[in-house]
Amino acid sequence: MSDAELVLRSTRVITPEGTRAASVAVSGGTITAVLPHDAPVPAGARLEDLGDHVLLPGLVDTHVHVNDPGRTEWEGFWTATRAAAAGGITTLVDMPLNSLPPTTTVAHLRTKQRVAADKAHVDVGFWGGALPGNTEDLRPLHEAGVFGFKAFLSPSGVEEFPHLDREALSRAMAEIASFGGLLIVHAEDPRLLASAPQQPGPRYADFLASRPRDAEDSAIAQLIREAKALDARVHVLHLSSSDALPMIADARADGVRITVETCPHYLTLTAEEVPDGASEFKCCPPIREAANQDLLWQALADGTVDCVVTDHSPSTADLKTDDFATAWGGISGLQLSLAAVWTEARRRGHGLEDVVRWMSERTAALVGLDGRKGAIAAGHDADFAVLAPDETFTVDPASLQHRNRVTAYAGKTLHGVVKSTWLRGQRIVADGEFTEPKGRLLTRTH
Repeated sequence: MSDAELVLRSTRVITPEGTRAASVAVSGGTITAVLPHDAPVPAGARLEDLGDHVLLPGLVDTHVHVNDPGRTEWEGFWTATRAAAAGGITTLVDMPLNSLPPTTTVAHLRTKQRVAADKAHVDVGFWGGALPGNTEDLRPLHEAGVFGFKAFLSPSGVEEFPHLDREALSRAMAEIASFGGLLIVHAEDPRLLASAPQQPGPRYADFLASRPRDAEDSAIAQLIREAKALDARVHVLHLSSSDALPMIADARADGVRITVETCPHYLTLTAEEVPDGASEFKCCPPIREAANQDLLWQALADGTVDCVVTDHSPSTADLKTDDFATAWGGISGLQLSLAAVWTEARRRGHGLEDVVRWMSERTAALVGLDGRKGAIAAGHDADFAVLAPDETFTVDPASLQHRNRVTAYAGKTLHGVVKSTWLRGQRIVADGEFTEPKGRLLTRTH
């Protein structure tokens, strides 16, 4: 630790080996050592004694819609990354759609990188998009450093990002598999969505019926068949249907290279509690019943579901009408994801080590950043969140940092107050005060 510039000390540091009292030495933005709590501080190093607050690795959120440029009135890199930092997230990966242009060519990627470069409060990477007709763009995007490719199997909600039919899915998956890439998929079957009852209006029960579980299950089954045939690596986005869990577990046991995420809103909110007309709760696939939620938690515990990400998908407030059929579908959760998941996890007997595994360690691994992000270990970036896990707060939309302060969590009391967030050894937010942007743009390295 002799060359340390900074030492963060806590009685509770979450490391890959478990939670322990430790001193974490930092030099040049990198963790150089994790030492005993009482290790001497070298001359010239600054000590930050965090007392009993928990020091955990900064979260890695691999599913965020920043919408910038093009729909910046919905969100933007400045506001989204401030919300992330306020919630203990130090790395996010931006989805390729809802911005204009979508990230479907190298030129479009460069446009987005230019926009993000001086606005990012946290580190930012990018997904590419797989569309009908852009197969020839996939390898160049991969070589330009995107972390993988997003595809929809049903309409995306924006016309510039059409979904893949069965033939187009096979073509895109084969191309991505040829260079060892990752395909991440919004899995709902458009035929089953079209045949489901469509009843517009404010009743949440009608909206839930319009996005049935079997639409997810059918699309995931198709994805598994294609991935098995092509030996492709695939990832299921925002799983909400617990009915799909057995086939996912069977596929993995059969050698299919499939991973799965779910989201805080599926783990903490239930269909039974959604008021009619409250489209701040609308997302696709939808928030389902409490019994379904219990099975998602069980799947997280047993590893069938790998990780938890926000799917932060904001819009302007006027698009959140009281008609569930026409309201924009998306939940804004960047700033509240850690507290929301921790509140429910502790109620169900899980520890913060579990939350770190789901929201930092495994998300970093998903995108190949596990050598740099997602753990408090020597050689990793000195990205941290400092958490008071037993303190509570009541969600006030006015206190949120994302651009349009609509939230499904308004009025809820949550456990876990983020006291400060650190990026490469620099404190970027503390007690609501932010530094100027210090985030870097990330690219896939392997």
